[in-house]
Amino acid sequence: MSKTTKSETLLSSVSPSRRSLLALGAGAASFAVAAPALGQARQRLTIATGGTGGVFFPYGGGLARILTEKMPNTQATGQVTGGSVDNVKLLAQGDADIGFSTLDSAYDGLTGTGAYARDGRQEVRVLAVLYDSFLHVVADGRITELTNIAAMRGRRISVGSAGSSTESIADRVIAASGLNHMRDITRDNLGVAESANALKDGKVAAFFWIGGVPTAAVRDLATSGSPPLRFIPSPAEFAALERQFPGLYRPFTLPANGYAGQTEAVAGLGVANVLLVPANARPALVTSILETMFANLADIQAIHPEARRLSLQGAAVRTAVPLHPAAEAFYRSRGVL
Repeated sequence: MSKTTKSETLLSSVSPSRRSLLALGAGAASFAVAAPALGQARQRLTIATGGTGGVFFPYGGGLARILTEKMPNTQATGQVTGGSVDNVKLLAQGDADIGFSTLDSAYDGLTGTGAYARDGRQEVRVLAVLYDSFLHVVADGRITELTNIAAMRGRRISVGSAGSSTESIADRVIAASGLNHMRDITRDNLGVAESANALKDGKVAAFFWIGGVPTAAVRDLATSGSPPLRFIPSPAEFAALERQFPGLYRPFTLPANGYAGQTEAVAGLGVANVLLVPANARPALVTSILETMFANLADIQAIHPEARRLSLQGAAVRTAVPLHPAAEAFYRSRGVL
């Protein structure tokens, strides 16, 4: 959807907390690409990304650059947001054109459950399936007894930004371990960069983060070696979640040396990340975005290590959230659906 006053719409129609994030995105932390020449009208696209310490932020910025350079008559801008939950709401409200989300958050939005229970159903559709995120459960390695999630009882833990997909999955995993996610831990709601700093400063014993490998904030903390990190496994919690939420989560093993000092593989769980559009997105726009993406696949894959996982066939995988009809037609025409 082309908007001539996109930033004004964004800032006037959202809550104060989200407004501050979007204002940041509209300023220095935004991925704005060079303005078009005078007299040349361009459609403006806003891409809702995530926080600066995660994968959505650079991935979205790179995608904005490629769409601006390669998609006719288009200026795309990546915006800093609170992540998946913010993005789903922005898309459903018409305040963003493309957005990154974890699959479980998109599904909760579509069904009006979890973080969306108060706001109700969010009408979004899948543009492409991108890659799987790993549930990082990162602990201060100096706390020797903190080897599983149940051992978090009585400790201060960062469960992700308030209302984020990380908080949602953290709560589910903590409950799956047998703890009460509200009473048995002291909760801090911090984004991944803030969580990493809090762990480094000894303010939290561990933090949750659902994101790609490597996530910059976790990579930098691991590389510093202060404190040494322990990645807590969660295969038992995955089995419990699979019974409760079949098909939303996947087994995922963090390979050895995924991060500095992490010498052994870590069994856990993951969730697919998807690129979303509003359910009422114009079919011609959806088709043009996908044509541009896959005509320039090598450029997209060069954005970030996780972007290397994007493929035409993988993007078309059916999930619990339906494809946009124009996306379905596109993949069908390419013989991968």
